[in-house]
Amino acid sequence: MEESVQDTKICIIGAGMGGLTCALALAKAGFQIIEVYELASNLGFVGAGIQLAPNMVRILDRLGVWKDIEREAVVLNETSVRQGVTDEELGHVNLQYIEETYGYPHMVGHRASLANSLYNRCKREKSITFFFSTAADTINTFSPKPSFIAVPRNGDSPYKVEADIILAADGVKSNTRVEMLRRLGVTAQVEDTGQAAYRIMLSREKMEHDPELLELLDGDKVTRWIAEKRHIIAYPISSKNIYNISTAQPDANFAAAPSATYTTKGSKTAMLSVYSDFCPKVLRMLDLVPEGEVCEWKLRVHSPLPTWVHGSVALVGDACHPTLPHLAQGAAQAIEDAAVLGVVLSRIPDKSPDTINKALRIYEKARKERAETLVEMAAASGRAMHLGEGKAREDRDRQFAALRAGKGPVPDKWADADVQKKIYGFDCMEVAAELSEKVLGSYSILANLHQA
Repeated sequence: MEESVQDTKICIIGAGMGGLTCALALAKAGFQIIEVYELASNLGFVGAGIQLAPNMVRILDRLGVWKDIEREAVVLNETSVRQGVTDEELGHVNLQYIEETYGYPHMVGHRASLANSLYNRCKREKSITFFFSTAADTINTFSPKPSFIAVPRNGDSPYKVEADIILAADGVKSNTRVEMLRRLGVTAQVEDTGQAAYRIMLSREKMEHDPELLELLDGDKVTRWIAEKRHIIAYPISSKNIYNISTAQPDANFAAAPSATYTTKGSKTAMLSVYSDFCPKVLRMLDLVPEGEVCEWKLRVHSPLPTWVHGSVALVGDACHPTLPHLAQGAAQAIEDAAVLGVVLSRIPDKSPDTINKALRIYEKARKERAETLVEMAAASGRAMHLGEGKAREDRDRQFAALRAGKGPVPDKWADADVQKKIYGFDCMEVAAELSEKVLGSYSILANLHQA
């Protein structure tokens, strides 16, 4: 029995954060046949910063990749929320308690460093095989043996891939999600939020001649400048050699169809125009961006799905819960999905379709409500940061005033202690283990492996 479970064939569609972590978590759980299909010819992660919150780091540490990432990550000890136009500080929060409370500090790093560390660890696992430059076309069957057509981009003939389990980590434009919902006779539309983001990285060389900007790069602080319908969040990464800047503002190309590309070449002139009323410090910072290196991302989500699971197929990450960046939890939630799948699937006592579906339903139960709650919380936090004149903004600014006096919640929710407790204090793997034992019993591949 043990041997047959270890030989369960698991195919993962997509090699983003969720797909890579799924592969590694399943390999660590003892599965021997894990295939990852990725349309791109290589990882090719866009160079941008990423917040490494404790709930994510806890999982990375358990999977053995955290030490690789930690070496160049930067600890954030404080956050400052400022008025974009005047640079007046609205609120300040000391973040040093996070490590004492949750076991890990709140750190930030380079997205490529995280992805490459996961990928390099995956390559050490003999059980994981990557198929790059290969499209995973629409799922043919969802059960008992799920399958899809793999289409190599080098011109080779398409071929059928059959598995015991398919995990679709194929992003917000997921073809698997579309086909799953079609088979179930339900819909959940992609929603264009009307927002877009610029992602910018400035090198130390570009900033070192401006003392005010160099102070930002050398600090241990994340700064958010807010204004009506817009904000900028920035922090140092890569051992403080790069200043990472991410924005959110109205999408100038909002009329484009939802099927249009999510990434467009941006205009430096347009970017400076959007933030033209911001304080001189911010404008000097944005003006350092080289012409031709401005990229703009459409921010899209979709309405909550009725289910993430059909037969022996499950959705992962942005395929089922794309999240606005205002809580810095998009990648973290995909990584939580992967960690839970590693726990739950390691408990299956056999690889029958019924058992696999039961396990995938446990994954959904452990993850769906939490992920969707954080999706809405991120959207709400963005709305609060982008308020224009009116009572809601007055109420928000009263909260900021109370915060300066050391009282009350933080309107910028990712820095609020109560919100952090809900996010960082939650151990998704413990929850998954408890649910699995109740439904599947105490069997575990890990317990039956004779590992060194």
